[in-house]
Amino acid sequence: MRKLILLAFLAGAVHAEEKVLRYVPKHEELKYTFGGAAPTHHVPPGTRIVSWTEDCYDGAVTKPDQLPTKVIPPGHDNPQTGPFYIEGAEPGDTVAIHINKLEPARDHGISSFFPGFGALNRTDRTAVLGSDLPEKVWFYDVANGMARTRSLDGRLTWEIPLAPFLGCLGVSPGLEVRSTVVPDFFGGNMDCPEVRAGNTVYLGVNVPGALLSFGDGHYAMGDGEIIGTAIEGAMNVDLTVDLIKGRKTEWPRIENAEWMMTVGAARPLEDAARVAFREMVLWVRETSGLSEMDAYEFVSQAARAPIVQMVDPEYTVMVKIEKRRLPRLVSAATVR
Repeated sequence: MRKLILLAFLAGAVHAEEKVLRYVPKHEELKYTFGGAAPTHHVPPGTRIVSWTEDCYDGAVTKPDQLPTKVIPPGHDNPQTGPFYIEGAEPGDTVAIHINKLEPARDHGISSFFPGFGALNRTDRTAVLGSDLPEKVWFYDVANGMARTRSLDGRLTWEIPLAPFLGCLGVSPGLEVRSTVVPDFFGGNMDCPEVRAGNTVYLGVNVPGALLSFGDGHYAMGDGEIIGTAIEGAMNVDLTVDLIKGRKTEWPRIENAEWMMTVGAARPLEDAARVAFREMVLWVRETSGLSEMDAYEFVSQAARAPIVQMVDPEYTVMVKIEKRRLPRLVSAATVR
């Protein structure tokens, strides 16, 4: 099934005078950190990467009665495809990742509750009374643009519209190796639904070649990801990497024709929001020419700020502004 779906996906690729890398990693080629791994390929800017990535369970969960904690090897969460060495990328540059197309690579998705994970259970940092919640798994049938599953007792069913995105997209952080469970300034496990087809993600370069990788396919997810997982699944991935020389990007930025978006990650949650809001104020200043105080006021009145996820070691908040709301120059005739 995986091979047939992947070949159908590749059939739509454009070939005319375009640098295209087609790469389906073997399982032993997957990586489990951001940084600290040798690149699988060197690619020049402008390369279209048509590839595939495994689900967050490392492909180990194949039926509903398997508990992820019993079958996933330690340290094998969120396996990554890559990393890709982008030729000419140096610290102080920015990598632009244009996401062309994302498609589920399997006819099912998986969600689960991990003990000690999620937003509404006890953790080592949140002391509550009562027993721990039990580990559970939900399999979703994926077809006709929907994901469908049943309640644990089998009596009820529900469906969720598919909205595929990459839970992980990141570059090497530079000074250290980071787990694929963590989001931060380098991208990583942002679990951000806007890392989707049609959008461009900007990540700052921290080491020569950037070392870009991606994984953790999500077929759909609600804001907050409160149970700790999305509807997870292997993903067919089609993206194009570009390089912006001399432009430094401190935290991930995302853009399309209508919206500009910034991502912050931290704990507590308000610090993640502060990072994302600060980055939006800076971006608005760069774009519009507003002063710091004017940009602060504009963002305060115009921004939207969904809680992306509040389950990972660092929480993620996104701030977004409609481009049509950006300030415009006052005509000379109206200036007094």
